[in-house]
Amino acid sequence: MTQPYAIRIHETGGPEVLKKESFEPKQPGPGQALVRQSAVGLNFIDTYFRTGLYPAKFPFTPGGEGAGVVEAVGEGVTNLKPGDRVGYVASGTYATHVTLPAANLLPLPDGISDEEAAAVMLKGLTAWMLLFEIRPIKKGDTLLVWAPVGGVGSLLVPWAVSLGARVIAVTSSDRKAAMARAAGASDVIVGYDNVAAQVKALTDGKGVDVALDSVGKISFDASLSSLKPRGWMISYGNASGAADPVPPGRLAQGGSLVLTRPTLFNFIDTPEALARG
Repeated sequence: MTQPYAIRIHETGGPEVLKKESFEPKQPGPGQALVRQSAVGLNFIDTYFRTGLYPAKFPFTPGGEGAGVVEAVGEGVTNLKPGDRVGYVASGTYATHVTLPAANLLPLPDGISDEEAAAVMLKGLTAWMLLFEIRPIKKGDTLLVWAPVGGVGSLLVPWAVSLGARVIAVTSSDRKAAMARAAGASDVIVGYDNVAAQVKALTDGKGVDVALDSVGKISFDASLSSLKPRGWMISYGNASGAADPVPPGRLAQGGSLVLTRPTLFNFIDTPEALARG
């Protein structure tokens, strides 16, 4: 069996700061389970911690989702047993083993592979949060979706369309635009110039009901300017860097806009909320 190891960072920087280090997995305490991981999801947020955009306490193990097999359970755990396959959203998954609250582990159906589960837990729950928990999307809504073929975007677009929403996507290349259209986007804007003006032209000057923005610094103002009065701006990522501060008066000038910056963990902070997601 492979010696247990984790990928850790001791300082911020490029990929070279990621170090493979041996470690002793923590045995599960009351209410916990030890999982031998078989697959780990990779996410853009992992780079935020590595580069220092988000603060981290060193040594730090990146990773936010994974799947594997339960090796041991602690006292009082009745919902899982050794040998069960599970998926989860958790911190520190760049490792061979994780020890987590058993209530946070979701049994995997036979038809879902470990790789599929590890790739979709964090991204899928993020898409669920954006579509159902913040400003629930309904039939007839028009959405502006940035990065429509990324990890979250590739789930967001077809899901939103299935709910009866119209999706206007913004991406960086013709190849990605074709993928966004195949996923269900009715219109795709290629490039980041004059986005708001193009959105207004596509909506007969009205704007969109909701902007779902994972890009951040270079897209933030365009998203706000693309909204109709009382529209919702949901900023959930910083792929281009953190957005500049916005004075509250800017929201009033746009027509009583609503701005929020959600974090998934606030929406799955109880077993009941996680199960619903």
